[in-house]
Amino acid sequence: MANVTVIGAQWGDEGKGKIVDWLASRADVVVRFQGGHNAGHTLVVGSTTYKLSLLPSGIVTGTLSLIGNGVVLDPWALRDEIARLEGQGVSITPENFGIADNCPLILPLHRDLDGLREAAAGKGKIGTTGRGIGPAYEDKVGRRAIRVCDLAHLGELDAQLDRLCAHHDALRAGFGQPPVDRAQLLAELAGIAPFVQKFAQPVWRRLNEAKKGGARILFEGAQGVLLDVDHGTYPFVTSSNTVSGTVASGSGLGPGAAGFVLGIVKAYTTRVGSGPFPTELDDEVGETLGRKGHEFGTVTARKRRCGWFDAALVRQSCAISGVTGIALTKIDVLDGFETIRICTGYRLRGEAIDYLPANAVEQAELEPVYEEMDGWSGTTVGARSWADLPAQAIKYIRRIEELIECPVASVSTSPEREDTILVRDPFED
Repeated sequence: MANVTVIGAQWGDEGKGKIVDWLASRADVVVRFQGGHNAGHTLVVGSTTYKLSLLPSGIVTGTLSLIGNGVVLDPWALRDEIARLEGQGVSITPENFGIADNCPLILPLHRDLDGLREAAAGKGKIGTTGRGIGPAYEDKVGRRAIRVCDLAHLGELDAQLDRLCAHHDALRAGFGQPPVDRAQLLAELAGIAPFVQKFAQPVWRRLNEAKKGGARILFEGAQGVLLDVDHGTYPFVTSSNTVSGTVASGSGLGPGAAGFVLGIVKAYTTRVGSGPFPTELDDEVGETLGRKGHEFGTVTARKRRCGWFDAALVRQSCAISGVTGIALTKIDVLDGFETIRICTGYRLRGEAIDYLPANAVEQAELEPVYEEMDGWSGTTVGARSWADLPAQAIKYIRRIEELIECPVASVSTSPEREDTILVRDPFED
């Protein structure tokens, strides 16, 4: 059976939680392969809502859930999240949950540095979640990270701590802060180590064994392609690669593992934090989209910026990530609009272009080129077949397919798992 990789094809917040929850109920393994606890996935199962930041979504259904080496792990945040879910009746044990032993840790000093930088940045703020994700990735590539496997050898970390503290002490001094308290850091690590160690394992090995056994593996992406550190709206991006190609390096399963790449796409566009947003609406329409769509971040509770669907951006995301098909979400939010706009491309200093340029200045200068379509007066809420949709809603979906040059695999019409129109089953494709 095919593996499935789920990624966000916009700026995150596309509704991946519901889609992953549905797929996880049919998968044998669910894997997180990048990002950290800056991700936010909301699952609605029956009358219960689960909010996840770090744990793979399969954990709610008891599916084997693994955190790959491409993730940066805040062990204290993990402990709190597990406690919260256990309070909701979810069982989390070493039998159904594992963490890659080569996964880098997010430490308190990373959170400190993240906050200090954002506070000092003024107009240059990136709009991070302040959870230490970026600084932890910096230490990973700088070869000074403390990893999960190191928790079993805390008495042998002097050389590693020398490198880590030399770097951070200099940065902290620049912000007028005292040096890292090594004794306190080691005490905190010693306190959390037993909790993390019971889940630690060579995830790459377990995944390869699962693959040999014919298991269905679901790779759960965090954030969205437009936040990718290479391909997104740099520098207003996250600190990891969010594209489907990261499945291989972030899990240890190899480049052929991605399988069916399902791009999650919201029927309009939203963004949290700073950065360019060509179709952003600072008017009543934007407010209406936000209100109807309940557009507040799962992790930060920040209000999301809203705008019309940007087909040029999604077309680019699908191409970069090799998307096989898209899952279109929140079509019901557009119910009742007399006119709907779709951005088909841009004008940059008077010239027409059909892609997002790499330069931040040029991104900020883009003027969207729109085409208009009639809206629909009927409702799409709860639709489970094409026959349940207003004719104009179907036209809108088909036009999106044409413009992004990628087929629709499913259409989501409410937060409920069952309210989905399935066109192509990723696991059976």
